[in-house]
Amino acid sequence: MDALSLDGYFWRRMARLGARGPEWFARFAPPLIGVAICAMAPTHRRAIARNLQRVRGRRGAIRDACDVARTFATYASCLTEVLGGAGARGRAPEALIWGELHVDDALADGRGVLFATAHTAGWEAFGPLLWRDRHLRVLVAEARERDEAARAIQDEARREQGLVVTHVGDDPLSGLPLLRHLRQGGVVALQIDRVPAGTRARRVSMFGGHGRVPEGPLRLASITGAPILPIFTARTGHRRYEVVVHAPLRLARRPSEAELDAAAQAIADGLEQFVSAHPTQWFHFRDQ
Repeated sequence: MDALSLDGYFWRRMARLGARGPEWFARFAPPLIGVAICAMAPTHRRAIARNLQRVRGRRGAIRDACDVARTFATYASCLTEVLGGAGARGRAPEALIWGELHVDDALADGRGVLFATAHTAGWEAFGPLLWRDRHLRVLVAEARERDEAARAIQDEARREQGLVVTHVGDDPLSGLPLLRHLRQGGVVALQIDRVPAGTRARRVSMFGGHGRVPEGPLRLASITGAPILPIFTARTGHRRYEVVVHAPLRLARRPSEAELDAAAQAIADGLEQFVSAHPTQWFHFRDQ
């Protein structure tokens, strides 16, 4: 992977350094840098434009261009805040949480909890809050990136904030840490808005068309008995977020195809509702 790509080593390294610089720089520089990247990344820019049209339709050339730039600016701010970690200048994020009682409901089962989340602004912010306020360890599970150097920067920052990180892939054994973590009563966070190649998925209705939700989280929930919590976040200011938690979904040990489809659609409905309210905070930089 090109180190200068949007999610490559260069930009993550720059965001990491900026996050540990003066507070004024971490607050005001990332949006400007994000807009500059927008101008230099036509492929990602077009992907965001198509995604915005899918979510909320066309709004005119000027409005569409501003929303594309706003998406890049928000992404740059979120990346900087995440990569700030828990360093000397870092501070814990603040969050307004809607539906926190759903977290209590899911945790009451004592079987661990699966967070079904997405690539929305600040999606990693809730984990450090759970660690700080409830002493719950959140394991972030995601596909292994091709750029190992970029991945190492991201993982280091996550661990500094109390998150556990594991990478899943084609190896069937890569899912074992997730099972173990859930059976110990932990929380596993998985993003459901992208389906890696070769991964089984359930077809859902979303934004007036069709979408897909990966089947893995549903199967993991049925095996362990862990409830699924659809949870989505938006950035409302510097290190400030809004978190929306939906009611837990519980699957039987041997769910029917209809039950799996219903759970997948419930997750998709939560994502559609949230993204419709925050269209420029969904970081869908690639067409799928």
